[in-house]
Amino acid sequence: MKEKKVVFTGGGTGGHVFPLVSVIRNLKEQFPKQYGMKLYYIAPRNDIPDFDFTQEGLKTRHIFAGKIRRYIDPVSVILNLVDLIKTPIGIIQSIFHLFVISPDMIFSKGGYGSVPVVIAARLLKIPVILHESDAVPGLANKIVFRFATEVFVSFQDTKGVNPRKKFVVGNPIRRGVTGGTMKGAVERFRLTQEKPVILVMGGSQGSESINDTVLAILVQMLSDFEVIHQCGRKNIKRIKDETDAFLPDRLKKYYHPYSFFDEGQLRDAYAAASLVVSRAGAGSIFEILANHKPSILIPLPEAAQDHQRENAYRVAEVGAALVMEEENLTPHFFLEKIKSLFLPRTQLVQMRENTEHFARPEAGRILAAYIKEFLLQ
Repeated sequence: MKEKKVVFTGGGTGGHVFPLVSVIRNLKEQFPKQYGMKLYYIAPRNDIPDFDFTQEGLKTRHIFAGKIRRYIDPVSVILNLVDLIKTPIGIIQSIFHLFVISPDMIFSKGGYGSVPVVIAARLLKIPVILHESDAVPGLANKIVFRFATEVFVSFQDTKGVNPRKKFVVGNPIRRGVTGGTMKGAVERFRLTQEKPVILVMGGSQGSESINDTVLAILVQMLSDFEVIHQCGRKNIKRIKDETDAFLPDRLKKYYHPYSFFDEGQLRDAYAAASLVVSRAGAGSIFEILANHKPSILIPLPEAAQDHQRENAYRVAEVGAALVMEEENLTPHFFLEKIKSLFLPRTQLVQMRENTEHFARPEAGRILAAYIKEFLLQ
């Protein structure tokens, strides 16, 4: 049997990249050793480093891709005109790379970076398998749904997908972000274990609105809780400088700011947390669910197609999370909402139990199994 080749595509944010890592790792575990397999990644350069793929043994190729901005101002109009040129160039680049590689299939995670690759695959008649993370598909996936052989989704009622193509599997998560321990968290974050731990996450870039709200009530929060705060690479210096200046010495041991978590840090942070505060990207939501943690989800208002809001309310409907709209994210209301969940803890316990109804931690394994069967048929 000839060597099998798979091209992965999708990019723009960690929400596109990290699920690919999950599928790739599972595929390498499942694929029979007696058959050869080569894996490739084709997408534009973005803020998520390529080492996530090169460490997994993938050969990486970069292309141009255009991102459509749906807000109107002089700068966005100019950028859209530039990106209209990028997309055709990206399609030509993708045709060249796919012709040389000659893959057996394409697995697309979506995002604007995947559009040229999927269109090129269609022109070359290469099968495309696509995964949509969000309850409401982004514009990129809406464009390429018609080119996919199968469409796997995270949510049962994902909109805009042909029912004959749709399979519900959940969102693939990296196995390395589950299975943490309190012991590991205590050692890693130097937790005091004197108070319940709240994990605050603002996404891969860090949310300034969540960060600012936390800072406004941090003294009060630390009186009752210990806080692990992932605040984003661009925000970490400012936040450390500010908290060093205004936090009383007696409270500083309860506050643990980080720019970004690697897998080990994230795994143990989840293990320690009694409550998670997070944006509502599908990646974060399904990691929280897989770790069986109650959460307060704060949808990003500017998210395309309002998909974070739709994601959050799907989880809230089964009682696994509370949703707080950003327009209601005032410091006092936010603090009182957190405190109310701990007095008593009955609601937290029920939310933790309800995560079982939505968590699909085996999504990466299921998708890898499908790819394996497709390659070997």
